Amino acid sequence: MGTQVNPESEAEYREFVVSRYAQLGRFAYVLCRDWHQAEDVVQKALTKLYLHWPKAVIRSPDAYVRRIIANGLSDDRRTGWFRRERPSRELPDRPRPDPAEGSAERMTVLHALSRLPAGQRLAVVLRHWEDMSVEQAAEIMGCSTGNVKSQTARGLQTLRGLLVEESNPMQANGANR
Repeated sequence: MGTQVNPESEAEYREFVVSRYAQLGRFAYVLCRDWHQAEDVVQKALTKLYLHWPKAVIRSPDAYVRRIIANGLSDDRRTGWFRRERPSRELPDRPRPDPAEGSAERMTVLHALSRLPAGQRLAVVLRHWEDMSVEQAAEIMGCSTGNVKSQTARGLQTLRGLLVEESNPMQANGANR
């Protein structure tokens, strides 16, 4: 278990959460493409971050919480169906993002991103969506910089192919058979 958080550190933690919450939610959404799952994983990650805040603040709280989010999404995919939450008939009263706000191109890119393998998707999102350095991405992913570079390169190559496929469905489906 983490160490006790003093009132000064708790204020720093609260400030961090308030300033990063929306950004972390978008980060999680880009990785999983489900607002509900993104919100859940961010909440769990922020709880874990609070428990380890003194250690995280010494290093990099941004990298620390992003790594928790990425690992949490991987854990969620491995969780059996019997441990997942079950849907209910009543929806909570929360404002939902307006789907009309996103452009067709953005939705196409998000769809293509969702089709990438998890490691490639994480590397591409960290490097190009979150605009992080190779070193920052390596810290979050818990791997070497070389692995980040190769995952990013493979991910971008795959992403380009998927985007061409989605923009020219007739050509991609072999219309000239």
